[in-house]
Amino acid sequence: MSTNNPQKKKVVVPVQKPQVAARTTPTATTRKDELVFNKTTYIWMGAGLALIFIGLLLMSGGKMPNPETWDPDIIYGFRRTVLAPVFILAGLAVEIVAIFKR
Repeated sequence: MSTNNPQKKKVVVPVQKPQVAARTTPTATTRKDELVFNKTTYIWMGAGLALIFIGLLLMSGGKMPNPETWDPDIIYGFRRTVLAPVFILAGLAVEIVAIFKR
């Protein structure tokens, strides 16, 4: 065997064990499931949906009394062209206010 072989160097690498965080079990007091909206927000949303539904009901109808006659006052009356869209837009506005109200 040869005597010219140098000894191998030892490399020391410090190794740290990963620290595991202590797990805590959720209890009834620490874990609380919150809803996105509260009770008053849901009431406002229901009111907005009711206004939209009322607007759609006001817009419905328009059947002519006789298929051979045409009465533009039935189709283009105040109730269907003004009142119903105002109710629908008011319902949409209430919905937007209810969603962004915090």
